[in-house]
Amino acid sequence: MPSIDLTGKVAVVTGSGRGLGLAYAHALAAHGASVVVNDVDEAVAEAAVKSIAEAGGTAVAEVVPVGTSQAAEGLVNRAVEEFGRLDILVTNAGILRDKVLWKMTDEDFDAVVTTHLKGTFTCARAAAVRMREQGEGGTLILVGSPAGQRGNFGQTNYAASKAGIAAMARTWSMELGRAGITVNAIVPVAATAMTETIPAFAPYIEAMRNGEPLPAFLRKGEGFGTPEDCAALVPFLASEAARSITGQAIGIGGDKVALWSHPQEIRTAYADGGWTPDTLADAFPTSVGAELQSVGIPVPKFPEA
Repeated sequence: MPSIDLTGKVAVVTGSGRGLGLAYAHALAAHGASVVVNDVDEAVAEAAVKSIAEAGGTAVAEVVPVGTSQAAEGLVNRAVEEFGRLDILVTNAGILRDKVLWKMTDEDFDAVVTTHLKGTFTCARAAAVRMREQGEGGTLILVGSPAGQRGNFGQTNYAASKAGIAAMARTWSMELGRAGITVNAIVPVAATAMTETIPAFAPYIEAMRNGEPLPAFLRKGEGFGTPEDCAALVPFLASEAARSITGQAIGIGGDKVALWSHPQEIRTAYADGGWTPDTLADAFPTSVGAELQSVGIPVPKFPEA
């Protein structure tokens, strides 16, 4: 296989001051792309730019919270002003406001939806406009989550946003295909500040920070690793090697990469003349409802002590 070469390409990575976003930015720069780093904290953004430069890459910072059209256009304009074009967008920016349904406020819901869902929409729209004007194709990489694929307790706002992001990836892959723009959602699982709050993972993440490797049952069985493990998917999807891949949701973490299925009918039943509540009550348990689907992110399987 040829090596991945993104020389001459220009990328915007939202929320790339730290964590997964920073790993994505580093990976793109390491393969030759010039990167616009985005964060709401100027010091964090500048530190990210410095770390990329010290590693031999090229980057600039754009400090703005994503969500508005103005912020999205500013990010695209910064890429064009600094580097002359835009080829790759990674929509990673996000926040959490976790609460169960009956305790979640309008502000909790709106803040997360604005950053994740609307931020992805506004940034992708601005990028698509620029890429279509350039007429040379491009790559949109939308960051999803297992919570968006399966739901997660206490994350109404986050799970809904991430589910919407996967749906937008499928939709935009159809709308932008003629322009040569690929659109995929990635579903990363990594040791981050968010996953450290999960009690089962916390001691392993702490051990990793002290120089110990993550055990194989996490890296393989749970597909759980470092942000850098997840970052490998981004330059690949931005490369010529992935030009035929679009409209997909692809999971990555640790030693594992996976293709998520799209929602589809799995069982059907028919009634001549249509259904009534009574006939549904009679038939449902032994037909379409014989094996209902599970919800939630599966509980990690750890070896017995």
